[in-house]
Amino acid sequence: MKSIKSVYKIGHGPSSSHTVGPYQAALLFGKRHPEADSFRVTLYGSLAFTGEGHGTGKAISTGLPGAQIVFNREETDLPHPNTMLFEAFKDGRLTGSNRIFSIGGGSIRIENEESDDEREIYQQKYFSEFVNLCKERGTNLAQLIFRMEDPSLRLYLSEVWHAMQDSVRRGLAADGTLPGGLGVARKAKLLFEKRCYNESADVTMNRVIAAYAYAVSEENADENIVVTAPTCGSCGVLPSVMYYMQFDRGFPEDEILDALAVAALIGNVIRTNASISGAECGCQAEIGSACSMTAGAVASLYGLNVDQIEYAAEIAMEHHLGLTCDPINGLVQIPCIERNAVAAMRAISAVNLSRFLFSTRKISFDEVVATMYRTGMDMNEKYRETSHGGLAQIYYGNYE
Repeated sequence: MKSIKSVYKIGHGPSSSHTVGPYQAALLFGKRHPEADSFRVTLYGSLAFTGEGHGTGKAISTGLPGAQIVFNREETDLPHPNTMLFEAFKDGRLTGSNRIFSIGGGSIRIENEESDDEREIYQQKYFSEFVNLCKERGTNLAQLIFRMEDPSLRLYLSEVWHAMQDSVRRGLAADGTLPGGLGVARKAKLLFEKRCYNESADVTMNRVIAAYAYAVSEENADENIVVTAPTCGSCGVLPSVMYYMQFDRGFPEDEILDALAVAALIGNVIRTNASISGAECGCQAEIGSACSMTAGAVASLYGLNVDQIEYAAEIAMEHHLGLTCDPINGLVQIPCIERNAVAAMRAISAVNLSRFLFSTRKISFDEVVATMYRTGMDMNEKYRETSHGGLAQIYYGNYE
């Protein structure tokens, strides 16, 4: 199994492949060519045809300011549907170039090079194997992960965590209407400030966490910087709960980073053995995975044992089974933003159940992941991110 670093990618919303991957590619290419005084980036395939609508050019320009963006819609003989050609120039002379592919989930591949994303780090691929290792070695999941990964993991998670924090804060401060034509108003700020005079502690917690989730999801819909966790469409679930745990509950940052490592391992297991793609398996693969990751992270943060962590992740996924991906107009807004908030609150409920009932469980996390994948494969294509069915069609009165 690959490094858990590949689960978290910092970049522009609203699409892991169309914005986060290109942003990562732009950053990398810029670092490789500090001598350059100008850049040209040519987009091919799917990026050329849908890049303008998805904000691909904006994402690349943020990572590589001043770059000339070219949309090549003629060339079809491509090594990958999401192909980019990056070129660096000094005084008008070409100093270097790379073809880079956006391969999904915000990950990129440089032509003729092996990336960190592609190197195998773990011999294990199932969660049960990690559970057994923890018990054999007398360690917890976070400790196990940091021993098996590269020493740079903690620094990387720190960068990820600070990017997550920034997305919460920006989203809470913003108002107005999201782009795309649906007229969806930003709600995070209103939700965060709208306290009832007789509000209970539980209601306050749910309202605040929901506001944090709305904040990040609205930043994603507005094509701003977010972190895939594990995707752009589900990027608000984990940051919202972790933000609450540090800044409202007082958990120290080191413990948050440990929890993010556990969450990433869970997401990595899902991605390896099933899918985190709404286009492949519906929203259960995105929001369901994010909820599992968050439940496992919270359970780890609370110091629960590895069986309780597994049960929390299993509950979170099991009760998202069959969730369709039917966004209106193909935008990551309705019902996506609201789903992030609901899943964040559901993750905490899963942890509360696992704390007391873990010894009674009958279904393993690996079994529910396998079930999710089979369910996704059985799901009608029109309910898998195509906007050809479900809510996307009902909204416009197309019932057939």
